Order: sequence, then structure tokens, then C-alpha cells
Amino acid sequence: MKALRIHGFSTPDLAVLEDIAVPLPPVAGQVAVRIEAASINPLDLKILSGAMQAVFPIRLPYTLGTDFAGVVQAVGPQAAGFRPGDRVAGRLEPTAGGALAQAALVPATALSLLPEGVAFEQAAALPTAAGTAWLALFGVGRLQAGQRVLVHAGAGGVGSFAVQLVRQAGAQVIATASPEKHALVAQLGAHSVLDYRTEGLEHGARDLDLVIDTVGGQATERSWPLLRPGGRLVSVVDHAIQGQGGVQGAFAFFQHDARVLDGIVARLAAGQLQAVLDSVHPLEAAGAALAHLARGHARGKVVVQMPR
Repeated sequence: MKALRIHGFSTPDLAVLEDIAVPLPPVAGQVAVRIEAASINPLDLKILSGAMQAVFPIRLPYTLGTDFAGVVQAVGPQAAGFRPGDRVAGRLEPTAGGALAQAALVPATALSLLPEGVAFEQAAALPTAAGTAWLALFGVGRLQAGQRVLVHAGAGGVGSFAVQLVRQAGAQVIATASPEKHALVAQLGAHSVLDYRTEGLEHGARDLDLVIDTVGGQATERSWPLLRPGGRLVSVVDHAIQGQGGVQGAFAFFQHDARVLDGIVARLAAGQLQAVLDSVHPLEAAGAALAHLARGHARGKVVVQMPR
């Protein structure tokens, strides 16, 4: 089968499409999945560069990718709830990788069933991005109805889901985005959208209860004064973040939870949540898809489609 592999730490152009062995039959607790689509996350780029070895050590050669959707091919013992032919989505552990391939062995506990009406490309966009947005908002961020929330990069992978979830929770959502993405972010539910490059955030975002920071750096520094005393800044990029000036700071460290993904899939199937797809690439162009994400400014998720 085909898989996108790395043999060393480098840049996207050195990820190579190779023929590798088809996975062995599933053992206890495992499910064999034919992958139909996978999505790319910033984490994949960090793993590719070697920057995550201290957190997610990998062994080379390594097949890139964590998020996928596909069809169950075989079920091992003690993998109750799944059978061949089931449509599923899930997330492989970053230390294992393997989503940018035509098949994978997956722990049954990492899988969620997909209704027939949900496209594989849409489902593959969900696990890390929507799961991180959910954790940042409702887990670490303790979002409540009526609060004022700022989402940085509201058109990005995590941001596009966060904007929708804040609106659905009955809170006021303000988002940052470049001007060409303002219409999209407003359509997703933002009450107001600010140009992060030219507009002073203090004019459109004050007395905030919560900031979801998917950018880091200057965006983080500009956010502290906007939060009310007791407010919270939740970063998905800075693991060392600490509060300051009476404002709390917290890092959202994402760990996959199939029960959360079940609920996210249900919202997508019901038309309550939109997975914004920036682009869909064939597996043969997966390296180009990585390079596209690395350049920044993607609208939503970059997805790779497997040969059919």
C-alpha cells in the first residue's frame, strides 16, 4: 500500500510516497481500517521538523498523519461495537502516526461511527481541530452562555470550529482574521470580525471572559489587556503559558476522546456544525498539501484523499 513517509527530520519536500506492507490482522482491541481521507494538522509539520521529539518521540521511518476517516475492514477480539463495513473516523496517537496511508490498525477506543450522510473528507477534518476547540472552550476555558469570547484566527482549523461552538453555546464571539476571510468567519457565526493586521483589538474586543489563542506570539501579548479580571486566556500553542495581572493563562493539551468526537460527529450530521475544507489533495500530492499548510493562511482544514 502507499504511505507518506519520512526517514529524517526536515521540510515537507522530503516526505516521500512509498510502498509499505499492508498492516497485519488486528489483535485484541484493534480494528483494521481502510483509510478514505486524512487531514493535516500543524502538529504533523512539527513532528516532521523534529520539534516534537521531546513530547512525542517517534521512530524513523515514520508514516505521517493522525486524523482519518474510512471503512472498517476487520475487527480483532475485544473490539466491541464495530464490524466490517462500518464507516468510522478517529485519531492515531502522534507517536504512532499512520493516517497518511491507505490502511491502518487503530485502537477501537479511538474510533467513532459515522452516519451515511457524513462525507469522509468532512469527518477526517474533525478529530484534532474540532476536539481541540472543544477542549479549549468547554474543558480548560469553562465557557458559559452570555460570556464574551475572542477567537484568534477564526478561519483556521481550530478557530473555524471554535467560532461555531461559541455561538452555539450562547456566548458572544469576536474573531480575528485577514480581510479576505471576514465573510467566512461571519458566516460561521462570529458577531464581529477584526483584521488582526491593522485594527487595534482594544477597539473591538474589551472586557473579555475568554480568549482562545491559536496563534501565539504577538497575538498572546495583545490579548492580556483585553481580558477582565478573572478572565482566562487558553493557548493551544504555548505549553508554558502563565497568567498575569489577575488573568489566568492555561494550555489546552489535546488528548483524543472518542466520546467527544461522537458528539462532534452528531453535530456535523445534524447540520449544526460545518467542517471548512481549505483544499482536498490526492495522496500522490500529500507532500504538496503539507507545504501548503506550512505556508500558513489556510481556510479551515487541508485534507488528503486516498486512491479509490
